[in-house]
Amino acid sequence: MMTRPCDMLPPVRGSITLGAPLKDLVWFRAGGPAEVLFRPADADDLASFIAAKPADLRVSVIGVGSNLLVRDGGIPGAVVRLSSAFGKIEIDGLRVRVGAAALDGAVARAAADTGIAGLEFLRGVPGTIGGALKMNAGCYGREIRDIFVEASAIDGKGNKIRLSSADMAFEYRKAKGASDDLIFIEAVLQGTADEPAAIRARMEELSANREAAQPIKSKTGGSTFKNPPGHKAWQLVDEAGCRGLKIGGAQVSEKHTNFLINTGDASATDLEMLGEEVRKRVLEKSGITLEWEIKRVGVT
Repeated sequence: MMTRPCDMLPPVRGSITLGAPLKDLVWFRAGGPAEVLFRPADADDLASFIAAKPADLRVSVIGVGSNLLVRDGGIPGAVVRLSSAFGKIEIDGLRVRVGAAALDGAVARAAADTGIAGLEFLRGVPGTIGGALKMNAGCYGREIRDIFVEASAIDGKGNKIRLSSADMAFEYRKAKGASDDLIFIEAVLQGTADEPAAIRARMEELSANREAAQPIKSKTGGSTFKNPPGHKAWQLVDEAGCRGLKIGGAQVSEKHTNFLINTGDASATDLEMLGEEVRKRVLEKSGITLEWEIKRVGVT
């Protein structure tokens, strides 16, 4: 898959790995390698790389891979994975300034510890803030747009830009205004005041509910399909007779039918084929076409 010599890549202060395996970086534990894996040292390093890279070098981003299916042929071009330098969490009154690599759950806990309510739902959102911004992540009736103030990102030319809520144009599981070439580096979120103990209690309840209802200890990619208007994806999948359905090492969860799981040796192809078979059966049963919520990237 390697077609570009290393000397075509600009110098960086972070790390560059050619042909880097990705399967251990994504929750499904399946999929192929990155042609180039770049871990920037900081925002300036990332901006310089984007500005100086070859024009035809495709760039994509992965966080902790919680809602991602990397196809077995891997990802051509450069894959950016933000380092811990992008994971800082700072509190200012009722606002939380957070790096895009910060885990959603860590942000929820930091807010709770300082008496900031309204971010509890992030405890139930797997992944990082960067991914949450891209997809307007949410659960239990709350979404990123409910707490969003502004975000900073690097655009496709290496420029640092700021985005307001209007710029983001949030929709259900989508930030319509965030173009594919944007790499989020930071966000400012805002909550309301409450007692830390009360906030933690609500978080623990949400966490317990999630663990009881979802196969979070399995190799999974989170919610597979978006809920169609007026419907619940899990119910449509169940009614189509797909609970426990298997292809190769991939299976529709018995616990929650909107989750696909890798039972041990599933390939990314197994998982994607299973998802497409579920979509086919749901369409035949209900006339509704399910839309993937999991992001599928790379080549077969």
